Amino acid sequence: MAYKALYRTYRPSTFDEVAGQQHIVKTLKNALKTNKIAHAYLFAGPRGTGKTTMAKLFAKALNCDEGIGCQCNECKNCRAIIDGSHPDVLEIDAASNRGINEIKDLIEKVKYSCILGRYKVYIIDEVHMMTTEAFNALLKTLEEPPEHVIFILATTEPHKILPTILSRCQRYDFTKVSDEDIKERLKKILELEKVSYNDEAVNTIISLADGGMRDALSILDQVLAYSGNTLNEEDILSIFALESKEEKIGLIKSIAGHNVSDVLSRLAKYIQKGSDIKRLTNDILVILKDVLIYGLTYRNDLFQFINEDDAKELNNILTSNRIIEMIDILLNTTKEYKQLNDIKPLFEVTLLKLSATKDGTPAPIIEEVTPQPKTIGNTAKVEEKPVEIKKIEPIINEVKVEAVNKEEQKARAEEIAPEVKLSKKALVYKSALMGDHFAFDNHTIIRIMVSSKKDNKNYFLEHWKEIKKLISHPVLGKYASLIADAYPLVVSNKILLIEFQLQTMVEKANLVENQAMLQNVIETALGKRLFVYGVSRKESVDLQMDYRNLYELSKLPKAHDDDFILEEEEI
Repeated sequence: MAYKALYRTYRPSTFDEVAGQQHIVKTLKNALKTNKIAHAYLFAGPRGTGKTTMAKLFAKALNCDEGIGCQCNECKNCRAIIDGSHPDVLEIDAASNRGINEIKDLIEKVKYSCILGRYKVYIIDEVHMMTTEAFNALLKTLEEPPEHVIFILATTEPHKILPTILSRCQRYDFTKVSDEDIKERLKKILELEKVSYNDEAVNTIISLADGGMRDALSILDQVLAYSGNTLNEEDILSIFALESKEEKIGLIKSIAGHNVSDVLSRLAKYIQKGSDIKRLTNDILVILKDVLIYGLTYRNDLFQFINEDDAKELNNILTSNRIIEMIDILLNTTKEYKQLNDIKPLFEVTLLKLSATKDGTPAPIIEEVTPQPKTIGNTAKVEEKPVEIKKIEPIINEVKVEAVNKEEQKARAEEIAPEVKLSKKALVYKSALMGDHFAFDNHTIIRIMVSSKKDNKNYFLEHWKEIKKLISHPVLGKYASLIADAYPLVVSNKILLIEFQLQTMVEKANLVENQAMLQNVIETALGKRLFVYGVSRKESVDLQMDYRNLYELSKLPKAHDDDFILEEEEI
């Protein structure tokens, strides 16, 4: 007997066996149960997500001898649908039967009664391939077919179907099958086939399948034909010209360390091997995203590709700003891939660009900055201390703040940048102290907003970019990275409110232990020592709305800087 492909062998025989698409399964089951059966359906979605399979299951549930909604797989109707010989369930490929003559022939047969089952079911696959004339010929029949006829149209490109056709169908949108559902189905099949496997190999197949259950089974079929009765990651990587996770992490380490020679050696190996450059680019993006997530949340349950040890290692050698910069470069590269026949030179240039970039600038130094005295507010000039930061050698990018204690940090800072005065003392607003963090209520923040100075804020907005120049500093770098991309929302003479996009950043900014260093960053970059407090984007929007409402009702509180008592304490 001829070999039968896995995706055909293990095609679901009941609704309960379908991987994913539970929203569609539930709707169809309820329609069958309540006898609310439409005359035309449109199944739309990516390839390999179960559109044709669902259509056949629906046809089986309509015609099963056990009753509507059943799928016994034993009766003559179910068996005939399974082997494709049912006279009342017709599957038509619109790619090869797309003309008006074929549709006229179909319409002619529609009027005949059922031969074996209760309903005649016409499954038209790739329906978007039909000509406009064919669609128009089908319109009237699709709108008012005989009671015993049901049309199921399947397509990967619903936007190509005439609106007049779409309006006559119940539309069901199929989504990509989740990784969990694909993994569960693959493991079940591997156990039935008595194939030994490891999770890394299964995860690699899932990555290649990109949400398509049929693609996953086709890939599995191909790998088993190559490797026999064992499924391992090495065979998959070899067949599809992919790189291992360790190789990709090694490439990122070389990029992070600006080891251009090693990067180019790896690139030559990829080209010689015929590696899939587009997938390699995408996998590097996913790894960087995982590292960024770890740096912002320290949660490993959100990872897609790497484990916690890998994330920690890469987080130690890459700042958040550098990761974001690398992601931007790679995203631009993926866009340009579509315009080129040969993408290898572009990939080479991209790797060189990544290797030469350090936190948004090609040079690993902080330029000398000596700002002049500025006028802040409506008062007299506020004399700022000249900020002079010595050029920092590339070695400081390899210094991890957490790896040294406070005394070592201070000594390192004095050695590299003695002009930056770091204070262990912080201005503390004790009324907002809540255990290990600070927390303002809305009324207090509204009072701070009332006491804000427009000129102060304008000055901060204009010079906020100076904070980025501190990101490479061995002590202040960690804290500068935290607030560099935030937004100075309110600036009074004593308190600075900063708006963050992510709640996790807010929580870090409001930790008591971080307050002294955040104040050092603000004083070093902007010349003023202020109490720093973070709010989220959502909080910011709500607060501004409350402020506006109170203003319109003339109910804004009276507030002055003297109302906020700040005490300097060592933290």
